[in-house]
Amino acid sequence: MRVLMFGWEFPPHIAGGLGTACEGIVKGLAANGVETLFVMPSASGDEDQSATTIINASDVAVDTVSETVEEYLDKVKFIHIGSNMVPYADPEEFGKLIEEEKKRQVKDFSISYGQKFKFSGKYGSNLMEEVARYAMVGGTIAMQRKDEFDVIHAHDWLTYYAGIAAKELTGKPLVIHVHATSFDRGSVDNIDTRVFAIEQKGMQMADKVITVSDLTRNTVINRYGIDPAKVVTVHNAVDFSGRENLQVERGVKEKVVTFLGRITYQKGPEYFIEAAAKVLKRTKNVRFVMAGSGDMMNRAIRQVARLGISDRFHFTGFLRGVDVQKMFALSDVYIMPSISEPFGISPLEAMRTGVPSIISKQSGAAEVLHYAFKVDFWDVDAMADDIYALLNYPALADFSARMGYDEVNALKWNVATAKMKKVYESVVK
Repeated sequence: MRVLMFGWEFPPHIAGGLGTACEGIVKGLAANGVETLFVMPSASGDEDQSATTIINASDVAVDTVSETVEEYLDKVKFIHIGSNMVPYADPEEFGKLIEEEKKRQVKDFSISYGQKFKFSGKYGSNLMEEVARYAMVGGTIAMQRKDEFDVIHAHDWLTYYAGIAAKELTGKPLVIHVHATSFDRGSVDNIDTRVFAIEQKGMQMADKVITVSDLTRNTVINRYGIDPAKVVTVHNAVDFSGRENLQVERGVKEKVVTFLGRITYQKGPEYFIEAAAKVLKRTKNVRFVMAGSGDMMNRAIRQVARLGISDRFHFTGFLRGVDVQKMFALSDVYIMPSISEPFGISPLEAMRTGVPSIISKQSGAAEVLHYAFKVDFWDVDAMADDIYALLNYPALADFSARMGYDEVNALKWNVATAKMKKVYESVVK
């Protein structure tokens, strides 16, 4: 079995959990006898290619897709998402805008045809432009390599158009992998409709949809209207190979409670801070750490100051690689209070380090972690009670740490990817 896989990032240069998951997946697939060609917008050259072959989309010229630009755009059947499209217009005006946009696409593509696009591979202001161009390059790669793969696998909305283009141009089956949805990144009433449209199109065009949890599967079925028969849950795992127990020197004598993740709405940082303030009213023998960065960083700092706990609260900024492991090694309790978390790999990493963990019931990880403490994200009183108990009752913390360690060691990518291989086999004729 051979797979053409579209991703957006790959270790060691990552912005979140998606790249880490992709690395675990290709290694797990390799152990199950599945070969992968992993396409990413901008490869650095220092990626581990022991289990996959990485294709740098920035090195590929769009010049082998079709005889004409019009033919290409007709085949892939996607409209470039222009950032300057007018959101409100009467039907006649909107029709004119669409026609102008189509003409602009043909013109822009003609100028670019036969040239290479230098992708940033980041999540910047021109992200939609990169998503559209990635689809063009993805189609080219699929045509160039069509004899080298049996199935297409696209990770998250950024790559869905590339996956669709590859399917339309080669006729090979498409599997999309939903690591998160628009409803996880924002509130139900405040989603990005452009991203939602791409997600829904990817799900509709896919032969099978893999979700990282039953929580996400239900969202795909109920919010996007996808046939339940083609949506399959494969829970995430963690790759612990090559990791050694770190010996770190603590700079403080107090216990340490850690939040590690993006400081953004989805992750529930405000609830963590509220719970910290409640714990500190009952004991002073604790420090709280918020490790990460995000759009709510300044708001979180102001909240900490307003609650008067700045002397017991620390912000580290974004951590990666060995620094993440050091942070876990320094921690006595880990907490993931996410408002909506499709899965959540961080608590698995914490528990693998022997750190008792508290997670929200609104997370996919809650489906597989039986020895993590579970609370509703909004219940800061229950959250504070669990933190206090783990800090002050050593027998409870030791039991949670030991059982959690054994539990997460059983969640291996080799097992998860064996299920993915069966999904591939179900769509390959």
